Parts: sequence; structure tokens; C-alpha cells
Amino acid sequence: MHRIRRIILVSMLGFAPQALAQGAAKKPAPVAKDAKPPVKPKKLTPLTAAHKKALAELYGGFKLGSTKDEVIAVFSKQLDEQYDEKIKATTDITAQDRLRRDKRNEVTRLQQSYISFDSNKTSPWDVSIVEDEFAHNTGESMLERWENQGGKNQRRFFFFYEGKLWKMFVSLDVSILPEDKKNFATFQAVMEGKYGPGEVDTGRLSWHTDDLDARAIDKLKSYDALALVIEDPRVRRQIDAAREAKAPPRHETSSVIKAVVDADGKDHPNVKPSSETVDTVLRAQGDAPPPKTK
Repeated sequence: MHRIRRIILVSMLGFAPQALAQGAAKKPAPVAKDAKPPVKPKKLTPLTAAHKKALAELYGGFKLGSTKDEVIAVFSKQLDEQYDEKIKATTDITAQDRLRRDKRNEVTRLQQSYISFDSNKTSPWDVSIVEDEFAHNTGESMLERWENQGGKNQRRFFFFYEGKLWKMFVSLDVSILPEDKKNFATFQAVMEGKYGPGEVDTGRLSWHTDDLDARAIDKLKSYDALALVIEDPRVRRQIDAAREAKAPPRHETSSVIKAVVDADGKDHPNVKPSSETVDTVLRAQGDAPPPKTK
């Protein structure tokens, strides 16, 4: 009777007894605890023509590979178009002069925002919304523009490598969003609706084409902002190599400090910390009393 039930169960599941036996025999080999999962190669996300066109609009009229002066010239031309309409809209000479002055001030502000990171010195941008977007002493520099025309309130950062524009970072205005909508889930839905499905990572959504990488970044917790970034992946590889080569050397912890910190003796099994060892370290720093005399 038990055998009949077993045959019926196997038949319902659709497996032959031999297949079950082989499956039981061929168990997967145990994975080592320290084994790292294989790195998945970056895939190019298929994009429709409409999605590619929408991504191209992120350039804002600027072109990757441009020099600083070329970026400023494009910006000045854009301002000409904007201010010409305002100037023509009034016959007040004083108002027209004020508009022309405002236009010159905007160009000057962009010019003065230029900063070179080609040194080991710190900069005001080291703790900012773009703090992860550059490195020092690697041939990188930046311009910053506040875009507040046509109801927008966002900032565009132009990043240069060896004098050529390779990346733009746009900090978006989220003040108009209600609090219950100010989250990455809402941001992701909007971005994917406009640019198509992207690769999702923690607080990040990415799109990749042959000549463009784009990413949406969640900066809500640290800077109450959301950002869009577009960059040239070919230049990214060059910059990563330059940053690696210029990275400061790691400081090796002294053996005495390790002896104190390594209390269980895993790294130095023949060295056991004691109160005398701790006093030795403190005396070296001038923070401990002299050793007691017996």
C-alpha cells in the first residue's frame, strides 16, 4: 500500500524514480564562506528612440568634450535668447539697461565659479552635494550654474578632465513635492517613465548606452535633493585610473598599536597585551605616568 502511494505521488509530480535518485545524488558542492560572488558585467540597457531623445535633453544644450570657454560661450548665447525677449518686451530704457546688466552678471558668476581640483588642498566642495563626484590632484575642475529660469530651481555642475567637459551633475528642485511624495520610489517611477527601465541599486538608478552613462541619485537624507548625472564612460575609465594612481598611500598601523588592539591575538599570536603594554603606548604619547619602581 505504501509503495502504491509513493508511485502515485511521483506520477503527480511528473518525475521518474530514476530522476529523483539522480537529483538526490547530485547535490551542489558547498560554497566556501569566503567565496565572493562573480562580478556581473555591466550591461547596456535597451532604450527606445524616445528614451534616447529624452536622455539627450539632459545635456541642456551643452556638449561633452567642450572646453571651459566653450561652455561659457554656449551659456552666454542661451542668455542672449532669454534676455532679448525680455528687452523687447519693454520700452523702458532703464529696465532694458538693468536686464543687460543682469545678463552680464550671470555670465560673470559662471566664470567666477570655476575651480580647479588639481592640488592636494581642500575645497569648499569637499563637503557638498557633489563631494563624491571629483578628486584632487587628478586634472579635474568644475563650473557651477544655478538654473532658475522658466520656473526651474536647480543647479548644474560641469566637470572637466584635462580641460574637457566629461560630466554634468544636475541637482533637482524637490521643494515643490509634497512630503509623502519626496522619496526615491516616486523619483524612480518618474525617471523610468521618461527614460525607460534602468538598473536599480541602493539609492541609484542607471542607464547605459555605447557613448553615455546616466544615473539618478537619491540625496534626500544628506542634502534633501535628488540628482541626475550624465557622463562619458570612456573618460570615466581614464579618471578612475588617474585617481587610483594618485590615491594617497595607506598608513600602516604600528606593531605596538596592533598589539594593544589585537586583544585576542589573531594577528599576533605570540604577543599578549598587558597593562604594561598599554602604559608603554600611552607614555609614548605623553599620557601615562612613569612606570612604578619596585
